Amino acid sequence: MVTKEPLGVIGAGWVGLVTAACFADLGHDVVVRDVVPERIEELEAGRIPIFEPGLSDLLAANRERIRYTLDMGEVFDRARIAFVSVPTPPTHSGDADLSAVWRVLDELPELDERTIVVMKSTVPVGTGAKVRHELDARGLAHVGYVSNPEFLAESTALRDFMQPDRIVVGAFDEADGDAVAALYGSIDAPLVRADVASAEMVKLASNAFLATKISFINEIANVCEETGADVSVVAEGMGLDRRIGSLFLRPGIGYSGSCLPKDVTALKQLAGNSGYHFQLLTAVIEVNELQKRRVVGKLRKHLGSLRGKTIALLGLAFKPNTNDMRDAPSLILAPRLLAEGAEVRGWDPVALDEARRALHGVDLRETLLEAVKDADAAVIVTEWDELRGLLAPEVKGAMRMPLIVDGRNLLDPDTARAAGFTYESIGRASHDLDALPVTEAAETELQL
Repeated sequence: MVTKEPLGVIGAGWVGLVTAACFADLGHDVVVRDVVPERIEELEAGRIPIFEPGLSDLLAANRERIRYTLDMGEVFDRARIAFVSVPTPPTHSGDADLSAVWRVLDELPELDERTIVVMKSTVPVGTGAKVRHELDARGLAHVGYVSNPEFLAESTALRDFMQPDRIVVGAFDEADGDAVAALYGSIDAPLVRADVASAEMVKLASNAFLATKISFINEIANVCEETGADVSVVAEGMGLDRRIGSLFLRPGIGYSGSCLPKDVTALKQLAGNSGYHFQLLTAVIEVNELQKRRVVGKLRKHLGSLRGKTIALLGLAFKPNTNDMRDAPSLILAPRLLAEGAEVRGWDPVALDEARRALHGVDLRETLLEAVKDADAAVIVTEWDELRGLLAPEVKGAMRMPLIVDGRNLLDPDTARAAGFTYESIGRASHDLDALPVTEAAETELQL
């Protein structure tokens, strides 16, 4: 049975709000603290600063159980268990920036009762031991520390919390681990009890392995293009092997977002700081960076020089059903195309406001048809469902040249070609170049 007790959540970002909403839905009163006054004002007014399917409705449904505050003391006045969900972005060296974590510790009020600080933020292995040492040095031995990493994916975060593959709880004190594990008592999922360092490593290792699968299938896709094999068939055949599985075997333009790139780099850096050269992750990162740039080569293959060409980037967020632009492929593609002299347009159904802040020099359009009008090529960057209708006659009629580079293998090649489009994808046979009117500059480049 779930212990219904007040909980604190420190950090009102994506992880923090999902954690607060879901625990409130399980029956807990939750105090959410953030350091940004404007964010707290927005949340109190019922306006959610992030786009996550279902989150706004869940927060609204549990409004009476959730309180927002700027005051750290208010969190611990009400709760004896507090989840830390603050950002840990990468530094220029690749290490995780833990300044927000240390700030939380600095702001802990005087605590007389047994209190548990639960780390949801992704931190390097060894962080928990350092926190434990700091707490003890400050005479806070009665403050427990538990590692409870999150395994949430943007766009499916609520389901991932309520129906997780596993719940990981790492604690220095078994009773503290019991208290945190009890909060998940009504959720049917395997519970992994661990020491703190192992719990921290589970998160980093999981994301590193997922990134490795993505880079591996992208390498296979690139070889398929050279040999005439179809990567979609190859991936299907591989995925049916129980030892491999089909998840994360979708080729494309690489992994991105707020978690995988950061965590892969952090694990590689952690290994290096410990004296071990993680060669596999070095290759995974290199493959991922090069994969994004292959799109430019595919455009040159058909258009020759990109100077003066109009390229429409369709989908700007790093994945569908989110407005998160962090490490999105569009942030690599747009500057690269602009550097080639192209005019770059962009469209996304939910991330245009974020794109205005992140993409400079890109002509952002409100509708898909506006983005492709008189374009020499359209690039599918994010696999939004709206793009499944891209092969419509009005799209073809609007484009100057009906060239689609499908960076997510969203569309069927035969259907695209039957609709009159020249179609390029990842790891599948290319369109016959004779079917596309090629500029004189392109003809010269192809002959070279």
